Parts: sequence; structure tokens; C-alpha cells
Amino acid sequence: MADATDSGVAFDFKPMDQFIVKPLGGSAGDPVSMLTITNATLWLGISVLAIIALFVLGTRGRAIIPSRTQSVAELAYGFVYKMIEDVTGKDAVKYFPYIFTLFVFILFSNFLALIPMSFSPTSQIAVTAVLGFSVFFVITAIGFIKNGVSFLSLFWVSSAPLALRPVLALIEVISYFVRPVSHSVRLAGNVLAGHAVLKVFATFAASVLVAPVAILGVVGIFALEILVSAIQAYVFTILTCVYLKDALHPHH
Repeated sequence: MADATDSGVAFDFKPMDQFIVKPLGGSAGDPVSMLTITNATLWLGISVLAIIALFVLGTRGRAIIPSRTQSVAELAYGFVYKMIEDVTGKDAVKYFPYIFTLFVFILFSNFLALIPMSFSPTSQIAVTAVLGFSVFFVITAIGFIKNGVSFLSLFWVSSAPLALRPVLALIEVISYFVRPVSHSVRLAGNVLAGHAVLKVFATFAASVLVAPVAILGVVGIFALEILVSAIQAYVFTILTCVYLKDALHPHH
């Protein structure tokens, strides 16, 4: 979008530029290959290191009276563990490591992206699609391994009238295969939209006339983004638990 001026002050109005993947130290438009270290690579790595710092280094003492860092790690652990038990059942606890890894990765990626001048990996559909489709394939595999061909009963609504069952089966099949798309697009879309709106308000803060309103908007949107970052990690995780419940107990 073209530059805008107000009271002689020029500012760039390009809220989507922050989502461009580019080589580290390079600029937009530079070639990117599979081995290129990009801004996305950097912040994915920072997210992993932050997780290790909290859950490995921060809990290495395993003190009876936990430190603040250990308390945060234990609260996150207990929160996801209880979620799996409540939503999916005790027989799903064996899958806790995978679900917990998804939760903390998305949570840390979302929160670290709120640092000024950072990059948001979860705003990239390529990242969230990997997460969404990995959940889809893993849970589908679990469904067939645990139940065999009877896993297909997930699509057959036996409680419905016989005449409606084929129609409902078609709807169930379509909704099942749409799951990874909605799972990934929901996360990327919410993160991208929030950061874009935040950039818009921050850009208008350079204008003298609207600066007070724009700054209030930045504060409000930033607070909302903190909430959205946590909620999106929670939503992604709880939907994974719901899908896992269907795989373990497919009978309607």
C-alpha cells in the first residue's frame, strides 16, 4: 500500500510486510531454499530453546518447594494433563507427551511473536498446516490401530433414522477431512489478523493528529493479543483431545 502523509510526516502503511519470510540478514525477495536460515527458522528455534529453558533447565532441581519457574512448568503440565483426562479419558493419558508438546510449542511461538521486531511462525499457514495435518494423520492412525475397520463406524450415525444415515455419513466424512484445514487455518488466521491490526495502529501512532487514539489502540490490541495467544494454544489442544476421543471411541 502506498505511503500516507499527515502534517508533513510520512509513514509506511504495509501491515503485511511483517509476515514475509526472508533469509536471516537478507531482505524480502531474496531467494529462499530448503537449507536457508530465515527469520521463521530463527524464531522457531528460539521457541524451542525457550521451551527447553523452562521445562528442562527450570525444573532440573525438582524441589519439593518449587521455584517460580518450576511452578509455571508444573502448572502448564497439570493443566494439559487434566484437559486430556477430562476431554478424552484416562486411556488417552499415554498420548500426553505429544499433546503437551503441541500446546507448549504453539503457546511459546504465539507469545514470543508479541516481542517487538520479532517474527510469528504461527501466522504462517505452512507451519500451522504441518501441525494440523500431523494431528490428523496421527489420530487417524491411532483410530485404525486401536479399532481396526470398526473405526469407520465414526462416520455411521447408528442412532439416526435409517433413511438419513447415508446422508449423515457423507457429512461426517467431509467434516472429518476438513478437520486439518480448519485446525491449521484457525490458528494462522487469528494470529495473522491480530498482528496485522496491531501493525495498523502502530503505524498510525506516527501521525500527530491520531497518535493518542492510535496508542490506546495499540495497548488494547496488544492486551487482546496476549489473550488470543493463550486461547489459540488452548483451542488447538482441546480440539486435538476431542479428535483423539473420536479415534479411541468411534462408536456413536
